[in-house]
This record gives sequence, structure tokens and C-alpha cells, in this order.
Amino acid sequence: MSTSLSTVNRFGLVCLVGAGLSAGTGGLVGTLLHRATGLSPVSVAACRLAVGGLLLIALLTVTRRPLPRNTSAWRRIGAVAVLVAIIQASYFGAVAASSVSLATLITLGMSPVVVSLVEYLTGRRVLDRRHAATIGIAVFGVILLVGAPADYAAAGAIFAGAAMALVSAGAFATVTLISARPVPGLDAITTTGFAVTGGAVLLTPLAAISGLTFDPTAHSVALVIVFGLISTAMAYTLYFRGLADVGPGTAAVLALLEPLTGAILAAAILGERLSPAGLLGAVLLTAALVHTGVQPVR
Repeated sequence: MSTSLSTVNRFGLVCLVGAGLSAGTGGLVGTLLHRATGLSPVSVAACRLAVGGLLLIALLTVTRRPLPRNTSAWRRIGAVAVLVAIIQASYFGAVAASSVSLATLITLGMSPVVVSLVEYLTGRRVLDRRHAATIGIAVFGVILLVGAPADYAAAGAIFAGAAMALVSAGAFATVTLISARPVPGLDAITTTGFAVTGGAVLLTPLAAISGLTFDPTAHSVALVIVFGLISTAMAYTLYFRGLADVGPGTAAVLALLEPLTGAILAAAILGERLSPAGLLGAVLLTAALVHTGVQPVR
């Protein structure tokens, strides 16, 4: 194992950092979009997937990029589409049943744990003490950063929310694990474009229950475009691209850059102040992310 990062791994890390920063804008933009349109969270999720996917499909059309011609590529796209829909539906179901903090904590905090355990059990990666400690510090940082739910629901509601958040975490971990294996003739842009569009189609019946229409204004339309382009299309494309170079274990930890970015943006733009525990969590999470980024990949 080399003690220095190769150019390929460096590029993969840059992509994953870009993915975390892009995805981290989702909380802020989604909140602003909800306030501007009154759409429910699951309807907002369906909009972000539809707009992000269609923008990428338009890009593929304009650049005349050929479509995948093998069945394995379309099977991968279909699997990712189903998993993306499960991630979104389970996450917002957990939010509705319990709280945003609990859903975020379990969904993002458990994903790197699940990925690392699967890699260890399948022999794809050695789970050494350093990697395990990094995951532990990162998850503890997320706990401090996100905090405990402000509104204490009944025990049954908390259990239901935690269960749905675990489903979301498992789906995200599965996307990470299967997308790390390249498919001939399939790139990150094509995967993201068709998969998130398929995820939007699968979410539409659920979103239609709470309503998908709103009065468009210049402000709300701009938010929808930013949400689809940056928080979705760019975030997923960079994540899938970085996975191919770095691997699922490292990628799952670096995905925790999303809540850190979201917390910083919320503090800077929405005026939400971090508590001393939240600041400590941000420091610990940053340290774990930096440590993960500078470690050579086995």
C-alpha cells in the first residue's frame, strides 16, 4: 500500500468533497422552497429529483451522448432509481413520525457504519482500529451537531421514525456499495440523470397525496432550479464519480460533509445558532473528514 494518494484517488476525493458541499445546500434550499410554495417535504423531494434528472437528460441529449446498450447498465439504473426513491420516502416518513434531527442522525450517521460492516464481512476491506475510530468520531460529531429532537414524541412514534430512518440509511449504504462497482458503458452523469428521474416517477404517487402544484413565482422557480441542479444533479453525479476512485467505505464517511455544510449554511443565512455542543460536534466531524481524506485507500 502506498503512503501517498494517487492522482486518481485525489480526483475521487475532490469529487466526493464537491458532492458533500452540493448536497449540503439541500437543507437550506429545501427549507426556502417549502416556505415559498407550501409544498410538503415529500413533494419537495419529488420536485428536486424530477428537475435534477431532467436537466441531466437534457444535457445528455444536447451533447448527443449515446445511451447505454447493455442490460447490466439499465439494471444498475433501475436499482439506483428504486433505492433513491426509498431513501427519500423513508427519510421524510421518519421526519413526519419523529423529527428532522432524529431522521438525519440515523440516516446519515448509520450509513458509514453499515458500509464498513458489509465491506468487512465480505472481505473487501480490513476494518482496522484507525478506520473504526474515525467512523466513531464522525458519528459522535454528527450526534452533537444535529442534537436531540426538540419535540419529544411518544415512544411509538420515535420507534417508527427510527425504523424508517434505518431503512433510509440501509438504502443509502446499498447505493454506495453497488455504485462503487463500475458498469461498462455507464458513466456517472447517465446514471444520475435516468436514476433520479426514475426515483421522481416512483415518488410522484406519494407526493400527489399531499399536493404537487404551487403558484410559480420568479423566486420559487429559481429555488426549484437550484435545488434540482446543485443539490441533486451535481451532488449525485459527483458522488457516483468519486465512488469509482475512492471506494464505498471512504465515500460513506465523506458523505457526512452534508450535515456539516447544512449546519454552516443555516447559521450563516437562516440565523440558526449552533450550541456549544453543536460547535464541538462540527469540530470533531471536520477532523474525522480531514483524517479520512488524507488517508491512503487500501
